[in-house]
Amino acid sequence: MDWKKELNWVGKDGLIVFDHIGMGKTQDQLRKEGFSVFGGCELGEKLEDDRQYGYGIFSAAGMKTKEVFDFCDIDKLVAFIKKNPRKWVVKQNGFMDKGLCYVGDLKNGADVISLLENYKKIFKNKNVHFNIQERVEGIEIATGRFFNGSDWIGPICINIEHKNLFNDDIGPKTHEMGNLMWYEENEKNRLYQETLAKIKPHLKKIKFKGYFDINCIVSEDGAWPLEATARLGQPTAQIQDTIHISPWGDLMKAIADGKKYTLNYKKGYATIAFLGTPPYPYANRSNLNSPKGLEIFFKGSLSEEELNRIYFEEVNIFRKNGIIKYIISGNAGYIAHVSGFGRTAGEARKKCIA
Repeated sequence: MDWKKELNWVGKDGLIVFDHIGMGKTQDQLRKEGFSVFGGCELGEKLEDDRQYGYGIFSAAGMKTKEVFDFCDIDKLVAFIKKNPRKWVVKQNGFMDKGLCYVGDLKNGADVISLLENYKKIFKNKNVHFNIQERVEGIEIATGRFFNGSDWIGPICINIEHKNLFNDDIGPKTHEMGNLMWYEENEKNRLYQETLAKIKPHLKKIKFKGYFDINCIVSEDGAWPLEATARLGQPTAQIQDTIHISPWGDLMKAIADGKKYTLNYKKGYATIAFLGTPPYPYANRSNLNSPKGLEIFFKGSLSEEELNRIYFEEVNIFRKNGIIKYIISGNAGYIAHVSGFGRTAGEARKKCIA
């Protein structure tokens, strides 16, 4: 479908929502033409897509940062690590698979070197773009908030991501396996003051209209920004849906129009867990690994409340002979996210996995 052909019926009074990076310039142009757009902007995307640029903005805003080294040649990257042995974090730059990220454990960098030499065999002569940064010991935690082009909307969102495939930080890095999230009203919160509060002037300067998130490592020294997410996150949006009372449409329309808005939400904690099948978290290179076409079955019937906490991904839902069918429609193994809400984190977790 050519979405541009649909702009006539959307009109200037309607709402256009972008939920991914790559179309920031398009969003800027639509706003110039008078359309109401929620999502991000070109310079907002650059904060996320170009890590070195993003760290430069973080540093200029007064945040604590570790120097980032940028390489498009694996041999040069390996040589650099050999000359500078320490625990390094390897991250892809741009749209490369997040499964390529690695957090080094060895002080001499030998584990990172071994990984990179293996990447060289895999990519051969393909262009690769990696950043490395010295590892910071601490707790990984993110903070985000909605922004209407000039000011924050709603409370501060704090969430803790679980990115390893298995429990206890075991297994490869994934896009995200689960999340614990809550809202914070207190703007004196130290994490907020060291991150989002500092980036506000920049977001105002670039007229950002959407959801902005900074993922950090928090140590005794404070918050160290890792990366920005200048868009609705996944599964951040799903877990926020679990805790929101206000309609999404009203919230996004107010943000797109640069208006103030009071976000009503449930007081407590929300958790979410990802349900996947092979080949996730890896790319599917064989139909033998594809779950496409398999049916999803539930033990017993689900209540409306339980169904509302399941956020299906690559799943086709239809009715056949009076029975609702759930058929996996993709090859990647993205099945669903399941959420839970409670007055405490423990209660939310029990609700999620019940």
